[in-house]
Amino acid sequence: MDMQTGFVAENAVTVVSKVESDSNVGRTLYRVFEVCFAATAILVTLPLTLLIALVVKLGSPGPVLFFQERVGKGGKTFRFVKFRTMYVDARQRFPELYRYAYEEKDIPSLVFKIKNDPRMTPQGRWLRKTSLDELPNFWNVLTGEMALVGPRPEIPQMVPYYKGEFARKFEVLPGVTGLAQVSGRGDLTFMDTAKLDLKYIRERSMKLDFKILFLSVRAVFFASGAF
Repeated sequence: MDMQTGFVAENAVTVVSKVESDSNVGRTLYRVFEVCFAATAILVTLPLTLLIALVVKLGSPGPVLFFQERVGKGGKTFRFVKFRTMYVDARQRFPELYRYAYEEKDIPSLVFKIKNDPRMTPQGRWLRKTSLDELPNFWNVLTGEMALVGPRPEIPQMVPYYKGEFARKFEVLPGVTGLAQVSGRGDLTFMDTAKLDLKYIRERSMKLDFKILFLSVRAVFFASGAF
């Protein structure tokens, strides 16, 4: 290797190292932002959270919070938390809605969420419509199991249906909100959501995240696709 080639190679390594360093710094700062945002959201909405807890408790028998195993980054499962919106015996009363067994031909048109879901309590319908049932998700952000923006966390039973490139959904942390949530949410089919999740992963950046956060406020305000 001559001196010129060596000089170019050395500078290339320096540039790459600086880009990686800047990237790491950016990710660290963004994580600090997420923690501060989530902590602030929890504190600011505390009075509302207590009121919602009372409404859920008085509305139907059962716990205030709903915990469920969800799949996160790297296929690892974690304990997802939100306000309970369904009857505690919903699984026993409507077992057909918990089979999660679909044929290949059904996947393209599969709609996971259904309108007028019989499993939901009257209070739960209101919480879903306003997205207030997801306020406890900020706790998952604090613990590092979720991000503010990313694909929504999936239940283990649906993981086998993510094939090929769509399995990339599990390369990133799931989010409180995401591209699918500001692009139709419950109105989307399973495949529509999977495509939007893949689009987000391919194009993700802090700029896109902030855009999604901004659009999420509008989506919540207009209750777009929320049911």
